[in-house]
Amino acid sequence: MKIVFMGTPDFAVGALDAIVQAGHEVTLVVTQPDRQKGRGKEVAMSPVKETALKYNLPVFQPVRIKAPEAVAELRKVEADAFVVAAFGQILSKEILEMPPLGCINIHGSLLPKYRGSAPIQRAVIEGEKETGITIMQMDEGIDTGDILMKRAIPIEDTDTGESMFEKLAALGSEMIVEALPLIAEGKLTAQKQDDSQSSYAKMLTKDMGDLDFGKSARELDCLIRGLNSWPSAYTRLGGKTLKIWEAKVTEGEGRPGSVLQVTKDAIEVATGNGALAITSLQLEGKKRMQTKDFLLGYQVKPGDMLG
Repeated sequence: MKIVFMGTPDFAVGALDAIVQAGHEVTLVVTQPDRQKGRGKEVAMSPVKETALKYNLPVFQPVRIKAPEAVAELRKVEADAFVVAAFGQILSKEILEMPPLGCINIHGSLLPKYRGSAPIQRAVIEGEKETGITIMQMDEGIDTGDILMKRAIPIEDTDTGESMFEKLAALGSEMIVEALPLIAEGKLTAQKQDDSQSSYAKMLTKDMGDLDFGKSARELDCLIRGLNSWPSAYTRLGGKTLKIWEAKVTEGEGRPGSVLQVTKDAIEVATGNGALAITSLQLEGKKRMQTKDFLLGYQVKPGDMLG
């Protein structure tokens, strides 16, 4: 098949790799423009662009995919289907109708749950026991198109947003190369989504990570894991921001936010229901470390308050 591939972050790289390795002809890779990154403001290519260049594939980086000149550019390219994976821009009806087999999206949730831009992290934050990948036929809505293929994987108690990102990227890569020939042969039956079961996974923001210790330990644990590695969960200790990278739900009660006990490996903090044993953290201006190493140079005692 001739494929136009649209994607930007690491999540999409495996899918592009898999499509090329499966022998499909990628006639164009569409990705977001190069961006300035880091303190040095150096211009960086997207992970998908880097992969495209590795295979000597043509790259198109429109600022606005719906712009007339961008649409005109896409019309010049031969393609049986457009494959989209975390591209980062909404496609117009005009673009959706270009390829004979339509635009196929690799979405990181079990649709119709968690439509939107942050489905992977939201599933962890909400304490779901499973999530997965949906291969869908795109329409003009946001992740509202017909479902072509869906596969679930469990979310373990130790999984983070980052670990699920990696697992689902791998799963999506497997599924898209399985789905493409079936789509071409008309062997996949499209299923309408049940809109009554839908939910929306809105974009993550940094202020989401401000921990409210009045919530239950289970809720906070899910939030900490879901926001790892970005934008991360945090609180305050001694007037400084303290990022919380890893914690475990434990038994214990007290004033929410108060330190119940300090062990060799953890700082145990009371919540609205249960307690959290913080095992990995990062104090403002310091590097990320295990709590046992942090405690070698910073004194924390029962009764101290976080938040």
